[in-house]
Amino acid sequence: MGKIIRPTYPKELSIGVLLLVFATAFFLSGQIFHLRGPDLNKDKNEYVPMILLSCSVIIMILILWEEILFPIRIKSEDGGVVFRNHRTKLNNQALIYFAIPAIFIFVYMEYAVNQFYFFIWAAVCIILPVAGKLISGIKNYNDFLKLTDEKLEYKNNKEAEIIPIKDIMQIILIKDTSKVLHKVEVVTTNAKKLTIDLDEMELDAFYVAIDQYITTHYKNLVK
Repeated sequence: MGKIIRPTYPKELSIGVLLLVFATAFFLSGQIFHLRGPDLNKDKNEYVPMILLSCSVIIMILILWEEILFPIRIKSEDGGVVFRNHRTKLNNQALIYFAIPAIFIFVYMEYAVNQFYFFIWAAVCIILPVAGKLISGIKNYNDFLKLTDEKLEYKNNKEAEIIPIKDIMQIILIKDTSKVLHKVEVVTTNAKKLTIDLDEMELDAFYVAIDQYITTHYKNLVK
């Protein structure tokens, strides 16, 4: 267990938001089963698929809005800290994600639906979590940044480096117009420059913590 730097939202707030989303989704999902001509679902309870589709929206929200379920933690290791896209969180997100296509397959097989609305609904719920979180999380599954008093170590999709602190001449913090850290440039004593692109490493949740750690522990190197 690591140190929590950003806790989950209060349970009351999270439950309230999810209930509001569920109620809205339940109300809107009714249009999926409004068919012209004979009522093909007359022998079935339409509330069941409406509840299921509303649940698919809730699952989508839980994946996209990670801080409802998953606190942001920093892991301590070797006398320093490790920043990474936690694998347990990603595994749990992927696991609950599979419930979404299962719900849509079941509803499509068991109930007559307005295909136009159904496939729009399905596309949003199935594609958004993948495009918004899962693809980047899997792509950066093994990426991390490790900062200790002896070394700076990182791994991204392109390279892995271990840089002893004694070999670092300068650390440059590259920030955007809002003064938020996005990249770290390291200049070694042999004039080699290395750029650690935090954006590409799925470490956006740790920008402030990384900035604070570097400016505190490596203040003589930061320019």
